[in-house]
Amino acid sequence: MNRTSLMTHLILICGAIFMTLPVWVAFATSTHAPETILREGLQIIPGGHFFETYNEVLFVEGGVMKKVTATAMLKNSLILGIGFAVGKVVISMLAAYAIVYFRFRLAVPLFWTIFMTLLLPLEVRIIPSYKVVADMGLLDTHAGLIIPLIASATGTFFFRQFFRSVPDELLEAARLDGATSWGFFIDILVPLSKTMIAAILIIMFVVGWNQYLWPLIMTTKEENYTLVIGIKQIYQVLNEGGELPQFQKAFALTILATLPPVLVVLVFQNWFVKGLVESEK
Repeated sequence: MNRTSLMTHLILICGAIFMTLPVWVAFATSTHAPETILREGLQIIPGGHFFETYNEVLFVEGGVMKKVTATAMLKNSLILGIGFAVGKVVISMLAAYAIVYFRFRLAVPLFWTIFMTLLLPLEVRIIPSYKVVADMGLLDTHAGLIIPLIASATGTFFFRQFFRSVPDELLEAARLDGATSWGFFIDILVPLSKTMIAAILIIMFVVGWNQYLWPLIMTTKEENYTLVIGIKQIYQVLNEGGELPQFQKAFALTILATLPPVLVVLVFQNWFVKGLVESEK
């Protein structure tokens, strides 16, 4: 191994340690008793309370109102993440298809108007979005959490660029075969877009899973909390009733919140990379 290769590997190893060390410390700390954490602080060596802590977090009702478990919050987070990702992909593909293939007069200005919404974060439109959802009676529902967020300028941009790279000969051949606009979309464009769909799904799932502000505003009942909210809310009164602060449970929730996005990226990483860099259509 030459010097350049050795330095490259050392840098990568250092970067990996730098990124994973906080997660390991959180996991190791979550396996210790609250007395140990209070007395000695964060831990780097795992303790002997792994099963006790994670069983209590996952299956014993807790929180401010004693009505929620991490299992319920995991379910809510999965529904939000999957619904968020699938909704954004569907809406983005349909919008990009219309802009690229229907060629109406305002297609280009409309696309750039959609693209400019990237400059407007959720916080800018959160009050009108909340009012619309409240007027529709969708507060504290999964539909209210998902539907207002599924429009995606990012997804529309990526799918537009992908569809523009598809040869026009495919459209002409589909027309000669008698394919309708919907048939061309379903039978040709969707199969061609598999890797792009996978990449966008992964990105949007992680973004949806990590949503904090919108679910915090939309949910008023603990049983509707997502895991990201639960990390803060379920143990916000750590020392209530004179009990020891349950920091190990908060760290256990952090680990549980980290696992699904990591697993999704690891399992689908090949599709993710191909969808972002593949040039052959």
